[in-house]
Amino acid sequence: MDRNPSPPPSDESDNETTGDDAIGNTVYSKHWLFGTLMELIKFVSSEGEEAEVLKTETQLDEDLENEICKVWDMSMDEDVALFLQEFNVTDILLGIIGKSKCPRLTEICVGILGNMACYKETCQSITNNDNLVEVLLLLLGDSDPPTLLETSRLILTCLSQPDVATIWADQIHKKPAVRDHVCFIMQSSTNTDLLGKIGEMIDKLFDLDKELMLSWIRESKKLPGAPVTEHEKTTEILLVPCLLEAAKQVRSNSVEGLEIYVHILQLLTTVDEGIQAIVKTPDKGEATWTLLYDIVCTDLCQDDDPSIFIEEQASVLSSALAILSAIFASHVEKYSEIEQNLPLLGTLLRVLFYAEDCKKKPSEGTRRPSADKWSVPSPAGAQKGKRQKSDFHMKILLNISCEFLSEIFMDVSKELVSRSFKEGYLSQEMCLCAVHHLLPVYTTTVERFHDILKEVQPDIAEQLQLKFHNLRS
Repeated sequence: MDRNPSPPPSDESDNETTGDDAIGNTVYSKHWLFGTLMELIKFVSSEGEEAEVLKTETQLDEDLENEICKVWDMSMDEDVALFLQEFNVTDILLGIIGKSKCPRLTEICVGILGNMACYKETCQSITNNDNLVEVLLLLLGDSDPPTLLETSRLILTCLSQPDVATIWADQIHKKPAVRDHVCFIMQSSTNTDLLGKIGEMIDKLFDLDKELMLSWIRESKKLPGAPVTEHEKTTEILLVPCLLEAAKQVRSNSVEGLEIYVHILQLLTTVDEGIQAIVKTPDKGEATWTLLYDIVCTDLCQDDDPSIFIEEQASVLSSALAILSAIFASHVEKYSEIEQNLPLLGTLLRVLFYAEDCKKKPSEGTRRPSADKWSVPSPAGAQKGKRQKSDFHMKILLNISCEFLSEIFMDVSKELVSRSFKEGYLSQEMCLCAVHHLLPVYTTTVERFHDILKEVQPDIAEQLQLKFHNLRS
């Protein structure tokens, strides 16, 4: 995607901006800005006639594109954003978007609005413009990826402003086409930047509005002209396959994008209809289980990873394990067979072991495999905030891991425990760590596991009893 160039430095000897002509406290010229907007309006009027004759998209003149891109950059300044709002530039941009046959121009106009939306007052002004909101939501059905990226960025920015977030959520809720457009993007796009921004938008929406999430779970695409019976056969929830497809696309290129999509899937599992949407698809949740199982057992928390990596992976790991736990607890036979899930058992035990190891080590100056030197510690205040956020995610990860491990230990057989020791998934060290984290919340589970150990590994069972005195003899 072409990037908008930064405005060139002003040359005061050639074009000095006077106080009256300056926008706010900036050096930007009101006269220049109005002149550029007038040129833009003229272009849109002429391109409409040209497009009507040629029946095709039009291209921006290079000089005009450069000038408009300067406005795009300028709009990041709050004084400029307020000035644009004061002179109803939002309505001008709305008119241009509505008439433009040039994708690049549409992208730039939406980008300017997206910058303006970063400020409370201008965001409120954009939100109060019902026609503009409607057009922006319609643009999610556009075929131009850069325009879609700027549109989703703008909507996400507005959803992130507390004063207007619910207004946007309500408007989106009223327009089922938004869901269809978003699902189509997730299912068909290979643009990781776009998929990442769309994911952030959905994540924010579902976090804001549970009813909207439920409506997106329930809705399914009806085949045109299909009778009800045929429709009923195709009522598998389309949202889940679309989310999975997007997650697959971003998996190798964007850790942040993958984390977002896994978190969206976790949000679905917070309601029964969401879990059913996953496990009652035609493949009975196999696509979801397979993807997340592979991510957890192949990409994350590996045997040869430094234990400190668990802190960086805590957020995506906790979301992925929460979903797998929900599917496991649904008692779909093919997922609840522990014999097939020993690598998952190994991951859960490593999570607890690595978390314990992290407490003993400083978090600063950790070496990554691809780095040649120690990372530079953050300033004290930033380091404290980062530490608190990391602790928060680690606490969630530990809670989810303990609950999931407890479910597995309640179903595990004597033969499987013995096999786990032989294949290296269980050891005395792992058992001590697991019991330490499971007690006292999961006492019944630990006692059952301890009884099995008495038969298959009596020495380890004795060590556990010496370490944890409340275990029965």
